[in-house]
Amino acid sequence: MIKTIFWDFDGVILDSMPIRDYGFREIFKDFDKSLVDKLLEYHTLNGGLSRYVKIKYFYNELLGQVVSDEKVQELADKFSTIMKAELTNKKYLIKETVDFIEKNYQNYNFHIVSGSDEKELNYLCKELDLTQYFKTIEGSPTCKKDLVKNILEKYDYNSKECVLIGDSINDYEAANVNGIKFYGYNNERLREMSNFYIEKFHNLNKINQI
Repeated sequence: MIKTIFWDFDGVILDSMPIRDYGFREIFKDFDKSLVDKLLEYHTLNGGLSRYVKIKYFYNELLGQVVSDEKVQELADKFSTIMKAELTNKKYLIKETVDFIEKNYQNYNFHIVSGSDEKELNYLCKELDLTQYFKTIEGSPTCKKDLVKNILEKYDYNSKECVLIGDSINDYEAANVNGIKFYGYNNERLREMSNFYIEKFHNLNKINQI
């Protein structure tokens, strides 16, 4: 019996990846395009990681440079400004997911655990009229596995009654390390490692049907 659902945000609730691609291109527009392309590959493969990790990856791994925390924060703030301007448009919401959330939020404990910046995430959820459906909305710079761990401990949830729904390998790892089920969505590469793969939310009335 599933009682608690941890939700990833990008790619599960909001179709934000193209806009986030645009954001990274903008903040690194003065750098070699081929290196930015490599960053976007890393970004796509690691959707659940925070922008802070990805910015550091760009400098440390692709440029071979040390980057200060102040510079990372400066770029993260620029990225956030772009996201706030673009992603408050409800056209980016994934309708079938939002419909499921609206119908079922009183039947489960819903929590958002995201790689997105936490302040920005709460701003977007408020602007998109999503806040009321979730007990907590949490994001980076705290990593996802720790977000899940902290919520499990704070609310004294039974891990056997919890599931994380996500679209990236990082979501799978966050679920696995915390001993909860993982349901993949919107990423065929996750099909084999998921406890269950969600084809379409509108085919489900309740998660407990799975």
